[in-house]
Amino acid sequence: MYRDLRDFLAKLEQEGQLVRIKDEILPEPTIREIGRAAVDLPNGPAVIIENIKGHPGKKVALNVHGSWANIALMIGMDKDTSVKDQFFKFLELWDKYPGEVKFIDKDKAPCHEVVIKDNINLVEMLPMFRINKWDAGMFFSKASVVTRDPDDAGNFDTQNVGTYRMQVMGKDLVGIQALGFHDIARHITHAEEQNKPLPIAVCLGVDPVLTFMASTPINYDQSEYKFAAAINGIPMELTKALTCDLDVPAHAEYVLEGEILPRVRVPEGPFGEFPGSYSGTRLQSQFRVKCITHRKNPIFENLFMGRPWTEIDYLMGLNTCVPLYKQMKETMPEIVAVNAMYQHGLTAIVSTGNRFGGYAKSVAFRMASTPHGISYCKNIILVGPDVDPFNLEQVMWSLSSRVRPAKDVIVVPNTPGMPLDPTSEPAGMGAKFIIDATEPTAPDVVLRDTRLIDNPDSKGFERLIADLQKAASNK
Repeated sequence: MYRDLRDFLAKLEQEGQLVRIKDEILPEPTIREIGRAAVDLPNGPAVIIENIKGHPGKKVALNVHGSWANIALMIGMDKDTSVKDQFFKFLELWDKYPGEVKFIDKDKAPCHEVVIKDNINLVEMLPMFRINKWDAGMFFSKASVVTRDPDDAGNFDTQNVGTYRMQVMGKDLVGIQALGFHDIARHITHAEEQNKPLPIAVCLGVDPVLTFMASTPINYDQSEYKFAAAINGIPMELTKALTCDLDVPAHAEYVLEGEILPRVRVPEGPFGEFPGSYSGTRLQSQFRVKCITHRKNPIFENLFMGRPWTEIDYLMGLNTCVPLYKQMKETMPEIVAVNAMYQHGLTAIVSTGNRFGGYAKSVAFRMASTPHGISYCKNIILVGPDVDPFNLEQVMWSLSSRVRPAKDVIVVPNTPGMPLDPTSEPAGMGAKFIIDATEPTAPDVVLRDTRLIDNPDSKGFERLIADLQKAASNK
């Protein structure tokens, strides 16, 4: 149960999952080099950089979600917990929705300890850095962005908390990528229909579960705040923004308040994105920052992403798997588990029973029609209920021994695609590639009758090996 980022960093340090760098470092290119190195270390610890040249007294946090050990600790499990067990733990916590929300007075909220409304200059006020060498500029890559639907302003649940990349374009101007299938894009459209600016609050350095939920594809009318409270096990503490009617995390390290400018589009990008490639340049919305509030001695949290795996892959791993599983399981109870950890679900593996011949292929079509799967899930692999989709050795065995290329491989052309996917051509269009590696079921037939090998009972030998290891260690 973590009230804020600082609580979680303390837990990571206690568990040996935090490294502090006290030597003075240059923002460029050192911070991104540290971000790359951290995720490649065993168990990928978080990093706090405490002495940044040009930014005395300011700190940067990296790789906070950058390993399965850190993700396990986030949900109250041992840091050595397997990914499969973490998946089922998330399913258990998911069903506790909705959690409780608690409001704190503006003048008592830690995020309002320091208020800046004049002479705003983002690059001077925050220890910004270029995440990848050829990025168009400095980006916020791990913010929880809050907006309301102007057509449903009184509905707390349709207030969106999302994660979107944002490019600093001036001292108080920021470009924001809002793709058509993002909730914020709907909010922008409704505001532009009235030719009005859209209030926005960019929250940096929030509790780890809220960050997790802000990057989760949940239903439009489900609240990220209530989900974070349910998963975290404690009420989500919010306060009102100072310049607009938005609810922001009371313990955020920074809150940038502003307005998205109506009917304004500016060139944004390129940016090194989660597939491990640069995105190119597109026309995107822009907002102006009107106010910055922050805690005393604030921590600027940002996310390094590069060629996978990096922190983004851990952050978007299980929170892609669980919503897809829940949506599909409603109508297809044969589904056992979903592994969509690979680049936000561009490749997904589904373990499912094959109720009758060809049924598994219908499971793939269902995944391809979910709100997230429509654009993201392009490579869909189906395995049987006896195969652990999180164990790639078992998945590869299933591909090797159960796939009949002429019957079990399907390509569906001209489907929606993910614009940031480098294979999307044109950007936003693609295809679905389906591999059915389940065991055929009647009335489907297999040419030859084969029988799977059963695993022998190994419990006695496991005890014997353990006794031998214990005896050897005592010598």
